[in-house]
Amino acid sequence: MSVHEPHYRPAPGVSGPRRLTPGWRWLTEVVWGLEHAFERAKASGRPEEDTRVRIFIILGVFSLIFAVLSLGAAHAALWGPQRGGGAGVAPGAVARADLTDRNGQLLATNIVHYGLYIDPREVWDRGVAFRQLRAALPRIPASRLNRVLNGERRLIVLTGLTPSERAAVHDLALGGVTFEPEDRRVYPLGASARHLIGVADTGNVGVSGAELAFDKEIKAAGMAGQDFPLSIDLRVQGVLENELAVAAVAAQAKGAVGIITDVQTGEVLGMASWPTFDPDRRDAADEGATLNRVTSAHYEMGSVFKSFTVAAGLDTGRADMNTLFDASQTFMIGNRRINDFHAQNRIMTLEDVFIHSSNIGTSRLAVEMGGDVMKTYFQRLGLLDAAPIELKESARPRRPGKWDDSTLASLSFGYGIMITPVQAAAAYGALTNGGRFVPLSLRKGGARNAQTHQVVSEQTSLAMLDLMRRNVVRGSGGRADAPGLRVGGKTGSANKLVNGRYDPTVAVGSFAAVFPADGPANAKRYSIFILIDEPGSYPRTGGFVAAPAVGRIADRIAPFLGVERRADRYRTATGEKIPEPVVEAAR
Repeated sequence: MSVHEPHYRPAPGVSGPRRLTPGWRWLTEVVWGLEHAFERAKASGRPEEDTRVRIFIILGVFSLIFAVLSLGAAHAALWGPQRGGGAGVAPGAVARADLTDRNGQLLATNIVHYGLYIDPREVWDRGVAFRQLRAALPRIPASRLNRVLNGERRLIVLTGLTPSERAAVHDLALGGVTFEPEDRRVYPLGASARHLIGVADTGNVGVSGAELAFDKEIKAAGMAGQDFPLSIDLRVQGVLENELAVAAVAAQAKGAVGIITDVQTGEVLGMASWPTFDPDRRDAADEGATLNRVTSAHYEMGSVFKSFTVAAGLDTGRADMNTLFDASQTFMIGNRRINDFHAQNRIMTLEDVFIHSSNIGTSRLAVEMGGDVMKTYFQRLGLLDAAPIELKESARPRRPGKWDDSTLASLSFGYGIMITPVQAAAAYGALTNGGRFVPLSLRKGGARNAQTHQVVSEQTSLAMLDLMRRNVVRGSGGRADAPGLRVGGKTGSANKLVNGRYDPTVAVGSFAAVFPADGPANAKRYSIFILIDEPGSYPRTGGFVAAPAVGRIADRIAPFLGVERRADRYRTATGEKIPEPVVEAAR
């Protein structure tokens, strides 16, 4: 009996025999050699030996293959490179990291909730099921529950069940009722820091605030089993929110804004927009409550802009503290008349212009410097572009279309341009930290690879710090002082446009502050910016509606920030004025 060699049949679409590796070629030859031996055994009339040997060999071959595969798997598991979806995942990895403040206090986290499903085909008594489910879980919409119970397939009834709610429903032991786990983002602080933190949707994607700004980084930190810290300090945030709400209610205001920053690093320590809202009751929020006024609302800021005008004048050398400006009469630009709200009707030094908030004085200075100079300084201060903070809600300003003398006069005292409060806070930081523009940031430690630039000289910055301190000691900012904390700042008030005309009954009042205002240019220093939107009480100016809140905030947060109370050359540590030395005229 002849034995035919097996022929390799190529797979469809493959031409020619398959090339085998030497190891597999050897194994194939052994198997075919054994097969030939079996054929020879049959030819010799020993079929029983043929069967026993065949079984033994097959068992041996499969055992060998299994051993080789097991050794290969063990080697790959112990010494092979880690790759694939589940490899290298840290213990405690989650879809989205916990958000914390700079000190590790929890702002947002993920908690397992449950979805409630019902398959009506497995419900024994639909009427009983309806009544029991509504009693155990009153927030189930009756219409939705009825629709699912009277349907023909398994559907979801309600999402976001807490573990206790799940247990209450489970204890009913109803047929056809099942649960599926859901990873849900929760915010334990409720309405606190709401605009700053933002929200993430049910798919664990950030949709606003820090949740959106740092979305990818929050997810990466979660996969690494780490938290994601923000720059804010919850203690500072709590004080800011409390005092801002008190000021807004007292002023019968439409809204209010507050932001506290570290002027050296640009870190935001607190950010509040009033009124606020609870993310779990968003539909019940007051009108305008969901808007982050710090980053997205535009305002003509009024006299807080006089700091920018005076700083430009000092920095260019066009003026010094003793330069005189004629504010004894109305300043005319064509047919336009510019007057002072607190008219002194006299010739004033630059210091007097700032302390008495003279529109005439800053208008004369701005016109003298010209449009190119003013535009250059406004650009450096970040007033002509959206604030470079991580929040996507940061809005672009509404800039003037032309820079003629009339526009320059308006700009010098905060009209003719609408900016956001976060822009104002960043610009004041540049005037009070040695002259550097540092982008504001919600990242602990400040913005990564921050693009800083020099706005004014260090000498100009120190001069502005002293001038702002003098304004609090003996000018319009007196209500912002806090004993021993050396607060400096500038008031701001502006009427709003209503039907094309400025209405004196619809206004904003603000105060831009810094403390401590003394010490070297690079000293640790903090900025507080408060704006009260449309106060209903009178007077409506920043010195009355915003400055007192600044003083109370500085007083309360100083211990958290390590700011010590001590005297400066204007006041004692307890707030008493120090008499200025009398200079006798030379004889």
